[in-house]
Amino acid sequence: MKDFIQGKAYVVGDSIDTDQIIPAVHLVYSLTVPEERQFYGRYALCGLPEGQQGLPVGNVPFTQPDQFKSDFTFIIAGSNFGCGSSREHAPFALQEAGAEVVIAESYARIFYRNAVDGGFVIPFESRVRLIEQIKTGDELELDTTTGVLTNKTSGETFLLNPLGDVAEILKCGNVFEYARRAGLMA
Repeated sequence: MKDFIQGKAYVVGDSIDTDQIIPAVHLVYSLTVPEERQFYGRYALCGLPEGQQGLPVGNVPFTQPDQFKSDFTFIIAGSNFGCGSSREHAPFALQEAGAEVVIAESYARIFYRNAVDGGFVIPFESRVRLIEQIKTGDELELDTTTGVLTNKTSGETFLLNPLGDVAEILKCGNVFEYARRAGLMA
């Protein structure tokens, strides 16, 4: 986990479920074959209902149709992000698209655990409703150590909830590497 992350924001609404993050129809690609796994990035967030991007309907897709990587580093979400099935592919797809951080008001427990356990994206919780204060395309900077998020576009700063114990897992890369380094497994 980097100490500072910079990039563009992609704003979504409340209760974004795992089928909106990566629709089941796109779960046909191998996670281990690089030529196939990149399609998880291409189709990340393609299941959002119209108008969920925080912009006029259909204005900005998360990943352009002919690309495998997104221009957006941050996903800013409302409450209950990652609800739905226990699909591990959801945080993986976001990572594969190039997202590094999801900042939501709250998470579905299974998405949060999958994000942390696999080290796919950093799941910060916001203290305020950021989806009403940040716009898609805003340039953001996050100090992951202090939890200070700066909107470079507007000049506003926000204090996020601390990561707590999961910070050590994310610093190691994933839960298995953390367990190895902590001497919990061979």
